[in-house]
Amino acid sequence: MTKPITNFLKSHYLHFNAATLVDAAEAYVQQLENGHKMMITLAGAMSTAELGKSLAEMIRQDKVQIITCTGANLEEDIFNLVAHNHYKRVPNYRDLSPEDEQKLLDQHFNRVTDTCIPEEEAMRRIEGHLVNVWKQAEKKGERYFPYEYLYQLIRSEVLKPNFQIDPKDSWMVAACEKNIPIIVPGWEDSTTGNMFAARCMMNEYNPSIVKSGIEYMMFLAKWYRENSADKGVGFFQIGGGIAGDFPICTVPMLRQDMELNNTPMWSYFCQISDSTTSYGSYSGAVPNEKITWEKLAIETPKFVIESDATIVAPLIFAYVLGW
Repeated sequence: MTKPITNFLKSHYLHFNAATLVDAAEAYVQQLENGHKMMITLAGAMSTAELGKSLAEMIRQDKVQIITCTGANLEEDIFNLVAHNHYKRVPNYRDLSPEDEQKLLDQHFNRVTDTCIPEEEAMRRIEGHLVNVWKQAEKKGERYFPYEYLYQLIRSEVLKPNFQIDPKDSWMVAACEKNIPIIVPGWEDSTTGNMFAARCMMNEYNPSIVKSGIEYMMFLAKWYRENSADKGVGFFQIGGGIAGDFPICTVPMLRQDMELNNTPMWSYFCQISDSTTSYGSYSGAVPNEKITWEKLAIETPKFVIESDATIVAPLIFAYVLGW
């Protein structure tokens, strides 16, 4: 079988960050072959960058078993699924004046770098559907994690008439089909999180119908114990921030706070980042710093690729997929 992307990377990506990309991809493949499970963490606006075009296939082919992401990435894959044709691209975004930005706002567009998300067709459409599942949970006295509410929408097929991309390019649809857990720390700072908080303030819902961050940490810790065995789980981090900081703390919590010293550390670590190593930046910290926090071991394969994740992540996924 020909592997045009993989072969290109092996032939041309020989030095510096390019070589690290290949090394990290090869180590990722080795992790899977050795029976390790893999977590992928998503920061930034990777869903709006349409990472689902490659990540969805990674999920379908069992190359990732759990995802941690920001609330923005959780919802923005669904926004793109139902409103793609209404998005607006602004190639000259660097040249926009404050007045240009105001015009976009007046047209109900929310800009993410060169891509504008349409409020009515994306955000308000999804809000209307979420209101229904939140209402049902309130009525039944049920509680769910944020990703479980979106899984309910996908499984109900209520979104299907509004699909504007091939659902095979949606990583959320793929994750729902595989029923993989999605950890979403700080969900309340997302658009749908804001919607929910606002409705709670208007006394429409009890905040408890959405499970909390503490419950997410407990859920993840239990999942890690059940899925790491004596091997550990790999950790592939895209960007920085809470999407990476939250889940990686699971291991030291289990080992130190619960004194479960037989808990294996993360078995692999790769981060794609443009954050610099300075002034206490955790997102930009070199992997060896994580040894001091009992997150990684001396022998853990560790990689940092200092580049644009929208370029690097699809290439690594293509390599892992054998493309």
